[in-house]
Amino acid sequence: MTPYSLAFYVDVVTTGTLLGVGPSDSPDRVTGALGRDFGENVFGDLAMCRDYGLVEFHWDRESVDHGWSGHHFTLKVHRLAYRDRTLVDGVLRARYGRFAPRLRFDKLRRLLERRGVPLLEIPEIPANAPYFRTFWQPDSRVAVTVIGTYGEYSTPDNLRVGDVYGVHAPLAAEEVEWRRARAVPRSYGGA
Repeated sequence: MTPYSLAFYVDVVTTGTLLGVGPSDSPDRVTGALGRDFGENVFGDLAMCRDYGLVEFHWDRESVDHGWSGHHFTLKVHRLAYRDRTLVDGVLRARYGRFAPRLRFDKLRRLLERRGVPLLEIPEIPANAPYFRTFWQPDSRVAVTVIGTYGEYSTPDNLRVGDVYGVHAPLAAEEVEWRRARAVPRSYGGA
């Protein structure tokens, strides 16, 4: 097993799934994979999130007469820095072992590149730049958000530059193109 459960992150980024369930799977299918130990938040009648500590799955629906449709999942990697041992549920610990309090992006990227899984940097949403940087895996449509620079009140104090903040799936190619089309060229001074 890869040390410090890097294998977990490599699996997620490579496949776009978590323990075999993906962002479009039903709440029942996610519960079947991750178990019943979650917090559930319903926003009105049309959006729902299940929080498993490190992992959150999100669904929405057209109306209360319709079933839930999977929207996305997020790995809240930044939460590990608080060193709460209950954050990673038993299903993930049983499969991947201990989780380190920080995930260094350079280690993750190196492991992925060795497996032929590239991460491409894409333009950051202006409100998050320059504090965060986003990298995208086009085949699995997974995005990895990394601390780009420290900013008081903008980035967590318990993370360092180069730490992974979170992992999100899916990030559609259309959003990546939208970000690229609206990217503001960086100005480095001059008249």
